[in-house]
Amino acid sequence: MKKFISFPLYALFAKAFFWSVLGGSIQANAQTEHSSHSTMSAPSKGANVCQGVGLECANAATPFIAKDGKLLLAWTAGGVVSVAQSEDNGKTFSTAVKIAEHGKALDTGSDARPQIVSDSKDNVFLAYAFFKDANWNAQINTARSVDGGKTFSASESLVRDSSSQRFPSLLIKSDDSLFITWIDKRLVAAAKQGSVPRLGGSIAYASSVDGGKTFQAEKFANESSCECCRIGASLDPKNQVAIAYRAIFPGGIRDQASQVITPKGAEAIRRVADDDWKTDACPHHGPSIAVSGTGKFHVAWYTQGTKRSGVFYASSSNQGVTYSKPARIGAESANVARPYLLASGKQVWMVWKEFDGTYSSIYMKHSSDDGNTWSEAKLVSKTSGYSDHPLLVKRDREILLSWLTRIDGYQFIQVGNIQ
Repeated sequence: MKKFISFPLYALFAKAFFWSVLGGSIQANAQTEHSSHSTMSAPSKGANVCQGVGLECANAATPFIAKDGKLLLAWTAGGVVSVAQSEDNGKTFSTAVKIAEHGKALDTGSDARPQIVSDSKDNVFLAYAFFKDANWNAQINTARSVDGGKTFSASESLVRDSSSQRFPSLLIKSDDSLFITWIDKRLVAAAKQGSVPRLGGSIAYASSVDGGKTFQAEKFANESSCECCRIGASLDPKNQVAIAYRAIFPGGIRDQASQVITPKGAEAIRRVADDDWKTDACPHHGPSIAVSGTGKFHVAWYTQGTKRSGVFYASSSNQGVTYSKPARIGAESANVARPYLLASGKQVWMVWKEFDGTYSSIYMKHSSDDGNTWSEAKLVSKTSGYSDHPLLVKRDREILLSWLTRIDGYQFIQVGNIQ
C-alpha cells in the first residue's frame, strides 16, 4: 500500500470554498483560501438534484469520435465513472460500462472531467482523478479497452509517486501514441519538507507507445503552475504537442502560458498575455488551445488581472514566441466563461458560455482565415439549470458541439463543416 504524504497546512483551509463560474460547483480549497474573483454566477451541480449514475445525472461528459465515426462518451455521475457509445449522434447510447466507483471522493470540480481517446486499432484509453484523503490530494487513474470500449481493464494509478496528481489531459497522435499531461504536486510536497514552501503545482507529462499499457518516465514542462486549472492541449502539423495552462510567474502572477513539447522534451515557456493577475486563489478556469493547419496557435482564456478582466482570445504565428493583442470574447457586460477552440486547416471554431441570470447559452464564432477575421457571434443552444462546459469535436468534415445539460439532456449538435 502506498504511503500518502500529509499536508497539514491544507487542512487548515478545508472549510474554505470557491464558487466557480458558469456551471461550476462549490469546490473545496486545495492550496489556500479561495474567493471568487468574478461576479458571474450560475446553477451549481447541486441544482436539479439527480441521484443516479447515468448520463441524465452526469456533471461532466467528454466525447471522442472513434475511427468508425461512433461517438464515445465518458462521464461522471453519482461518484461513478462510466463510458458508453452512440451511433445516432447521442440520441441513444449503448449500455454504460462502469469504469470505477469512488463515491464522494471522485474529482468533480468545475475544471475536472474524465478524459477519453481511441486509436486506429480500436484501443480506448481513459483517465480521471479522485481524492485520496481529506487534504484534497488526488490520484489519476487510467483504464484501457482493447475492444472499442465494450469492456475495460480495472482502473489503476497513472504514476507511482504518492503526492497529488490532478486534471489529466489526453491526446492521441497520428502514429497511435498517447500523450498525457496533468497537474503534479510532488515538487510542492518535497518543498514542504524543507524551509522554502512552493505555491501551486507543476505541469507534468508522459507518453505511451503501447496503448497506455506502459508510459515513459514522466517529465516536467513547467515546475510552477496553478494547481486547480485544466490544461489545454492540441497537436500541431508536425504531430508535436502544444499545451496552454495557467502558470505562476514571479511575484505570484497567475497568467496563461504555452509550450511546445517535442520528442526531445518541453521547449521554452511562452507567456500568452500579460494580464497581471496576482492571486493565491484557484480560478478553476483553465484555457483552451487549438493549432491550425498552418501551425498557428489559437488560445482562449479567463482572467481577472489588473490589466484586463474577462474572457479573451489571442493567436501566435511563431509557436508562442509572440501573441496577438488579446481580443475580448463576448460583450464586456456579459457573464462569459468556458471558451473552447477547434481548428482544421485555416478554419477555426470558438464556442463559449454565457449566463443571463436564468439561462446558460452557448455562442459560437467561426474564422475561415486562420483567426484573422471572425463571424458574428451566433446562439447555438441554451438551457436553464445546471450545464457542463461546451466542447467541440471533429467527425470527418463535420464540426460538432458536445454539451451536457441537466434539464434538456445531452446535446450533440453539428455547428459547422470543413470546407
